[in-house]
Amino acid sequence: QVHVVESGGGLVQPGKSLRLSCTASGSIESLSAMEWYRQAPGNLRELVAGITHGGSTNYAASVQGRFTISRDNAKKTITLQMNTCQPEDTAVYYCKVEAKEVGGTWDDYWGQGTQVTVSS
Repeated sequence: QVHVVESGGGLVQPGKSLRLSCTASGSIESLSAMEWYRQAPGNLRELVAGITHGGSTNYAASVQGRFTISRDNAKKTITLQMNTCQPEDTAVYYCKVEAKEVGGTWDDYWGQGTQVTVSS
């Protein structure tokens, strides 16, 4: 099994920073892309940022220049540094990893999500 756990969510004031982390664990043979998604009430889940095993990154236009995704392959961990947070960033943030289980096939695995609320 592959387990994905997010941490670091909470309440942050507009203009301030927050850092999210996501760690994959379990019987993992290999990891590929790792991504952050978010879903606000009444909205579809949307991609926020992604990073490949080699370190290539991509961002949603709404967070470009404010958020930074990074990765530690040895620790099977990604982080999302969220700067200059805005109320529109309020959402549940989910981590998705593309992983190959030992003796298995490639599949996508999701974490349970962590709430981020931007409010004064």
